[in-house]
Amino acid sequence: MLLEERAESERLRLIIKALQRHRFGRRAEALPEDQLLLALEEAEQAEAAAGQEANTALIEKRASKAARRTNRGALPTHLPRVETLVDLASPVCPCCSGVLHRIGEDVSERLDIVPAQFRVIVVRRPKYACRSCEDIVVQAPTPARLIEGGLPTDGTVAQVLVSKYADHLPLYRQAQIYARQGVPLDRSTLADWVGRAAFLLRPVHERLLASLKQSPKLFADETTAPVLDPGRGRTKTGQLWAYARDDRPWGGTDPPGVAYVYAPDRTAERPITHLAGFRGVLQVDGYEGYKALAKGGGVRLAFCWSHARRPFYELAGGAAPIATEALTRIASLYRIESEIRGRSAEERCAVRRQRSRPILEALELWLREKLALVSQKSKLAEAIRYALNRWTGLTLFLEDGKIEIDSNVVERSIRPLALNRKNALFAGSDKGAEHWAVIASLVETCKLNAVEPTAYLTDVIGRIVNGHPQRRIDDLLPWAYPTTTAIRAVA
Repeated sequence: MLLEERAESERLRLIIKALQRHRFGRRAEALPEDQLLLALEEAEQAEAAAGQEANTALIEKRASKAARRTNRGALPTHLPRVETLVDLASPVCPCCSGVLHRIGEDVSERLDIVPAQFRVIVVRRPKYACRSCEDIVVQAPTPARLIEGGLPTDGTVAQVLVSKYADHLPLYRQAQIYARQGVPLDRSTLADWVGRAAFLLRPVHERLLASLKQSPKLFADETTAPVLDPGRGRTKTGQLWAYARDDRPWGGTDPPGVAYVYAPDRTAERPITHLAGFRGVLQVDGYEGYKALAKGGGVRLAFCWSHARRPFYELAGGAAPIATEALTRIASLYRIESEIRGRSAEERCAVRRQRSRPILEALELWLREKLALVSQKSKLAEAIRYALNRWTGLTLFLEDGKIEIDSNVVERSIRPLALNRKNALFAGSDKGAEHWAVIASLVETCKLNAVEPTAYLTDVIGRIVNGHPQRRIDDLLPWAYPTTTAIRAVA
């Protein structure tokens, strides 16, 4: 009886600790890069202000000496140059009044930014008539447009799409930005542009998903997508499923990509439908719904050590030495992975069998021993069972160097969806969520392939509007476009 009360007390204590971590602690297991950069920004600003103050004092003190030369790096060569000549008011020598002659010059470059500017594209179509034939009037046909008779160019629509799905600016905020520049555009107008563009881009999205399914290995994950439900006066919870490919860690030649698919629920039938025809390894978290995919034998599930590690992380501390020890053992696996990242699949597999396999074999025995010693109702027992119940999938990466140790590739692809969800709160309808999936897929695949999304969407929309043939739709996938030119760091 006393042992049961202690176990229950420990369980409640861990629940309180988890709630405190959720409410007051940081959400990520490692400090996010964005958060680090935010802290660095403040420090850099303070350093710059102090440097400017010291520099001003130095200039005032040594006004008669030459200005100190600094090397801030070369600005990118592809940027346009606007030259300003700072010359003497008079070419007369201040000493003898003779004529000065030019012996050289000092050139400095500074980075300038011009805020986004609107312009009006005027299209003139002259009409021609024949003097001999009274009824003949000839005129060039109207160029094709995404919105017949509408205001926006393809570039304008692309800018709205990228601002919404890459920079996470809701349409009402974009409307406010445009209004400040004297161009009033209603949010509903922008929404109409987005909807038309998403409909136009659906074949490219479908081809992107079909191309990913031809791969022998994919990552899968899902996240919630709040959708407005007008009939009930509240939002309902849909799902955005993500299917990603990234073979760069082992030198694969297939380009990286991610395709999102919206579904109104999280049932197992959704990934079965989305991945129809896929054969190979699917790397996923512990969601039970994926197991239905493996029943036919054509799909093998590789599970994620990041998810297996997480429950131990939540329990780790002075009062949980078993969880701390588990984290230490898992960390040794990740150290090996960091050493072999970028090597060929064969090399990775050989190293894993030599170095990672003994660690995993010892870890499995150790977990089974500890499971017998702890309360079966405790959170620690749940964490151990989570790993042991998925052990086959967690160790599948030992057999194939193409498999990753975790599914962080697709986890990273989920983050932009979370940012959009945070800023926009919800999609206006199921159709709106489908549009979200279509455009976000193309934008994020552009980012994975270092393709500038605004230029890409501008070109793709223009080509489809002008009748790009369906048989050549592969030419419109993001990886078929040139990557952004590598640019040296400015400073």
